[in-house]
Amino acid sequence: MMSELPLDQVRTLLAVVDEGTFDAAANALHVTPSAVSQRVKALEQRTGRVLLMRTKPVRPTESGEIVVRLARQLARLEQDAQSALGMSGPGEPTRLTVAVNSDSLATWFLPALGRVPEELGICYELRREDQDHTAALLREGLVMAAVTSSPEAVSGCSVRSLGRMRYLPVATAAFAGRWLGLGTKIPLRELIADAPVVDFDRRDDLQDSFVRALGCGRGAGARRHFVPTSEGFVDAVVAGMGWGMLPEVQARPLLDSGRLVALAPDRHVDVPLYWQQWKLDSPALATVAEAVVAEAAEALDGAPGSTGP
Repeated sequence: MMSELPLDQVRTLLAVVDEGTFDAAANALHVTPSAVSQRVKALEQRTGRVLLMRTKPVRPTESGEIVVRLARQLARLEQDAQSALGMSGPGEPTRLTVAVNSDSLATWFLPALGRVPEELGICYELRREDQDHTAALLREGLVMAAVTSSPEAVSGCSVRSLGRMRYLPVATAAFAGRWLGLGTKIPLRELIADAPVVDFDRRDDLQDSFVRALGCGRGAGARRHFVPTSEGFVDAVVAGMGWGMLPEVQARPLLDSGRLVALAPDRHVDVPLYWQQWKLDSPALATVAEAVVAEAAEALDGAPGSTGP
């Protein structure tokens, strides 16, 4: 029952996680650090579980993530209720936290948010994360919604298909001529595993997946450049630093202009994308979800459709 988890203790735990330390949480809540510590300890005693790892910054345990998610959901519902009752302060914004992968953020996602009516007064806190890992932020209660590659709904969330983001293997003509046998009859698979490659970060598997799909028996080469922004990634490939997999929407103008060449015109990698969000009766969250699905229907391959509750 809700009465078994005192709201002041739940909110205090959330403040500690968001602020990173007990002292910072005390400042945010306008109480003493001792009061913060006592509330957290009382909540841990009530639940019979350790909820925080006392690191710097503090981190929620697996049990703590459950309580943090509850706290955020309660805050969202409380804000929606206050707005519906006309109790919100003048000009007070509705804040939504969303996790989104870098390529979506650089291409179609911001236009999706542009579809949301301004009069709703929604402010966004966007967390940039690889699509294979955004679901973890939902699980930890750090965001209310996420663009993710996982069709499996996080506990307490619903999931909808957005479509597929298509990636093309590209490089400059000069790079492809030097490293990849452009203009010769040497098969791409015999050269690409030793050519310099651009990766987004150390968790980026797109380039390796493409090379393995060619039948090379291993991933991309050891000569790697890590460029952790979508725009910087494109610039690195255009600069001839290496080859890489670019979203088709970014690659197509560069291919048409001749600044890049397709390494395998008949091959690509499709990454399915899904929208996951908390199962809350939140008008703001529902409006954003519909805007995201509508924009994805125009920008991504594949029609959106529900794949979960």
